[in-house]
Parts: sequence; C-alpha cells; structure tokens
Amino acid sequence: MKTTENKISDNPTKGIKISGAEAVIRCLLAEGVDLIYGYPGGAIMPIYDELYKFQEELQHVLTRHEQGATHAAQGFARTSGKVGVAMATSGPGATNLVTGIADAQIDSTPMVCITGQVGSHLLGSDAFQETDIIGISTPVTKWNCQITKASEIPSVMAKAFYIARSGRPGPVLIDITKDAQFDTFDFSYEKCTGIRSYKPVPEIEPTSNVIPAEAINNAKRPFIIWGQGVILGNAEQEFKDFVEKSGIPAAWTILGLSALPTAHPLNVGMVGMHGNYGPNMLTNECDLLIAIGMRFDDRVTGDLNTYAKQAKVIHFEIDPAEVNKNVKADIPVMGSCKDSLAAILSLIKNNTHEKWINRFDEYMKIKWKRLLTKT
Repeated sequence: MKTTENKISDNPTKGIKISGAEAVIRCLLAEGVDLIYGYPGGAIMPIYDELYKFQEELQHVLTRHEQGATHAAQGFARTSGKVGVAMATSGPGATNLVTGIADAQIDSTPMVCITGQVGSHLLGSDAFQETDIIGISTPVTKWNCQITKASEIPSVMAKAFYIARSGRPGPVLIDITKDAQFDTFDFSYEKCTGIRSYKPVPEIEPTSNVIPAEAINNAKRPFIIWGQGVILGNAEQEFKDFVEKSGIPAAWTILGLSALPTAHPLNVGMVGMHGNYGPNMLTNECDLLIAIGMRFDDRVTGDLNTYAKQAKVIHFEIDPAEVNKNVKADIPVMGSCKDSLAAILSLIKNNTHEKWINRFDEYMKIKWKRLLTKT
C-alpha cells in the first residue's frame, strides 16, 4: 500500500506573522474548536492572553482543577462527537491532567491537551515547575509531542487533531515551551489527512468476510456482544441491519449502550458484572460469540479461565492491539465495524433463532421473579 507523509488539505490561512501563542488559537479555530476547558498558570499564560482576542469565536470554561478540565473535555467529546480540548500550565498543572488523560485513553475518547512548559533553554535543569510531562504521559496517550519552536506549532497541532480523532480515538498531549509561545513566525495552517507509518483503519481484504459469514450462517446458538466501537464508528445502522438479518440475540457493554434500541426484540440487555442474568449465563452456552467493537474488559468477562470456553469467537475490531489480548479470537475481522458489517451483510443468511432467543426470555423471567420476591 502506498503511504504518504502528512497529506494536507487546502490551506485556509497563509503568510500572517504572529506569535506562537496566537498560532495555537488559530490552529484550534481551523480545526473547528469553539469550546475549551482549562486552568491558567505562568507557563501557559501567553496562550491565555491571546484568548482575549478571540473571545467571540472561542469559549473558554474555567474549571476549578486541571483534572476537571480533562473530564469536562471528555464529556464534551462523548456528547458532541468532536475532539475535546483542555489546557493547563507546566508542572503540577500538567500532571493534574493525567487522570483524565488515562481515562480518555482507556475509553477511546478523542481529546487534545495543551500544556505550557518552561523555556527551552531551561529544559532538563529542574527549573521552577518543570516536569517531564512527555515522559509521564507517554503510557496514557495515543501520541504526544513537545514543541520548542513556534514554527512547529501548526504541523504538530494538525497531527494532534488527526491522530486524536482517527481510527480508534484517543487523547493526545502537546507540550509547548514558553519561548515558543512568544516567538513569532509566518503562520500557515493546513489540516493533516495522513501520516506515514500511521494506519488508523486496517484495510479490509476482499475475502476476509467469507470465513466469518460461514461461521455465522452455520451457528446454532450465536450470540453478539457489542461495545462502544459501534458508536464511535457511526455504525449503528449497519449494526442494526446485521442483527436483524442474522436474527442473533445481542447484548451490550456499558459503553455500547444506545447503539441498538433497548426495546429492540433482539436486544437482550447488558453483559458483565452489572449486567443482566440471561446474557451472562448464556455466554457460556453459545456456540459462536461475535464481539463487535468491544475489548473483553474484565468487567464484562470475569474469570478468563472459564469465559465462553465452549464458543468459537469472531472479533470485529479496529485496533490490532485488542485482538487476542484477553480472549483468543478464532476469527479476527480487522477494520472499521461500519465497513466490516456492511461488507459481510450480503454474505449472511436471513435467519431466526427462536428457541435460542427463548432461553434469554426464560432467564429474564427468572430475574424479574427474584427481584419482585426480594421487594
């Protein structure tokens, strides 16, 4: 496959000599950002000063703590579908972001965090409020980068937003030294549409759907568990079409809630520690377990030594790191679930599994009987 290094869209702004701090704001606006969360401090103050010029275009929400800024940015991202943005100063301001960043990483939430840093000539000298936030945040970010020159800001910011929102979404951190915020340069911003060596969505092989389709068509007790990947991939319609044509009962992880209407006849409830009785019990009776956009979290599986050992497993997944990480996939299907489900739909048969679905109904009756007895 041919790869490109930083494919760029049309350039909206060229040749304006501005400070690095103003460049950060203009980059955010170019990416369609109109709301950010943060808490100011000395090392990020040049960017905060520039916010005054753009208050009609960019709203800033002052949080009471930097961790609150990241959680607010997460909530914004998950409800809006956009990239959440949070800002903080160096040292304790930056380290206070880590909890929210780690949460965004594990829950696949697109977020860009911008931190101030001491001047580049002070890096490594243990200057006042200098902390190696790049080293600290590396395990919990999808990507991070330290900027020491103002001219680096546009290209790094463009990459940050592209990486945060593409493929399996996640948090990115950009650390900008104070001198880079003050320095001026000829501003030019171009959105990033590709990075060499970074492949956010695995390509679907033309024949890759034949084997999983055969397994689905031949299964007697198939069971679907879907997760947030269906929602992040905007695949709700493709997923609904797949469920209805295959006639397979489907249960959701907590982050997959709402991808299929709760009242849908093939929606059998939630799985896992806080899930429904039937889906949890029948996970260990199905002959085919179809995991779609979920990562077999321990809250869902419980003891992996006894989890669905009788079943063949098909795993629809966009992130190769999640396949075979917790549960061995007999048939991995790599790619966007929106594309994968659309491609496999024509290969599966119209089917119903009435006796199998009745088992879920029986367990639901048992559950309600026990609940009513307790009350």
